[in-house]
Amino acid sequence: MVPGWRDLRARLARSLFGQDCVLCTAASGDELLCAGCAADLPRLDEACPLCAGPSPGGAVCGGCTSRPPAFDATLAAWRYEFPVDRLVLALKFGRRLALAHALGAALAGAVRGRRVDALVPMPLAAGRLAERGFNQALEIARHVARRSGVAIESGLAQRVRDTAPQTDLPHDARAANVRGAFECAAGAAGRTLAVVDDVMTTGATLEELARTLKRAGAARVENWVVARTWPRS
Repeated sequence: MVPGWRDLRARLARSLFGQDCVLCTAASGDELLCAGCAADLPRLDEACPLCAGPSPGGAVCGGCTSRPPAFDATLAAWRYEFPVDRLVLALKFGRRLALAHALGAALAGAVRGRRVDALVPMPLAAGRLAERGFNQALEIARHVARRSGVAIESGLAQRVRDTAPQTDLPHDARAANVRGAFECAAGAAGRTLAVVDDVMTTGATLEELARTLKRAGAARVENWVVARTWPRS
């Protein structure tokens, strides 16, 4: 059974080197999640192939049909629910960098067989990067690259404008918040690129980056994210 957050926090603190599963503390070898806990995490069912939101039968959803996004596909390892949300937050704000291994391994499994030319970690603004000390998307992408053999090109896109955190804004204000936030260096033309990020909520930031990469000539842009927010049933 998945433990509560209080137990999980203690177990995370004891499990930085991967000898024990961070969720149940069972022996997990070189992995941070044992096979049983990994299998129990909330996976996506019947997701839209464009935005990875819920869609009966896995067809393109109504929202993407009426307003096709700038990106061409979204793949996610899990739904953004407990305990996945705690794992992501522990990496992002708790500086549990060892968790990037487990999250990256799960994402690599979710995208196995996809063919892209390069991984583009979602860029952080310089101020945010200096404050946090690391880019969680880049840390996750490192493990995806090791397992997939696809090279990371972290310099291909830059965030040129610091923006308010998307989580602080209502959904309908998020697209305007990130408009013009990215620039793309030479090297995107004619290529298929996978943008790696931790969580997709409305998709506004991912869409703005995809739009920027497409303007620079990218032929196809996919989102590879650890988790996708999902309506509660």
